[in-house]
Amino acid sequence: MSPKRDALLKPQDVVVLLKLVTLAQKPWTFASLGHELGMAASEVHAALQRAATCHLYEPSTREVLASGLTELLVHGIRYVFPAAPGALARGLATAHSAPALKGEIRASDDSMLVWPTEPGASTGQALVPLHPSVPRAAAADPALYDLLALVDCLRVGRARERAVAAGLLQKRLGAA
Repeated sequence: MSPKRDALLKPQDVVVLLKLVTLAQKPWTFASLGHELGMAASEVHAALQRAATCHLYEPSTREVLASGLTELLVHGIRYVFPAAPGALARGLATAHSAPALKGEIRASDDSMLVWPTEPGASTGQALVPLHPSVPRAAAADPALYDLLALVDCLRVGRARERAVAAGLLQKRLGAA
């Protein structure tokens, strides 16, 4: 039996799950999560329903299943939600250019990647984020920013960059 079409993951589902990771055990509502992520409460609710169907979220305990999410991100994100650097743009640094990987990977100015946004603090090749609201949500939440930048490194990085990002992501998600 194949899953229903509406049960397939969407990129914003990953954003919602990563936001829940940053909240740890803090209370939240669909509306508050939606507000922080720049999404509708119904969009957040649907994302968590899909995540539960895909064994990435447990609704009864409201917990992200870290081992499954880590496995998806480390081994599948670049295939499921691929990304490719585009034209030069101003925006918020991501992937190997972001602060989360600053001490781990040396990135030259000509290899900088950014999520296009106004006003943008950095100039680099544009990288389409998992969801249009990502730059705003990341700018408001440093922990979410770090996780999303690590995920982008897994989406577009070279082997060494992906290995470093995978290790950091595993530590932050608490999965071995």
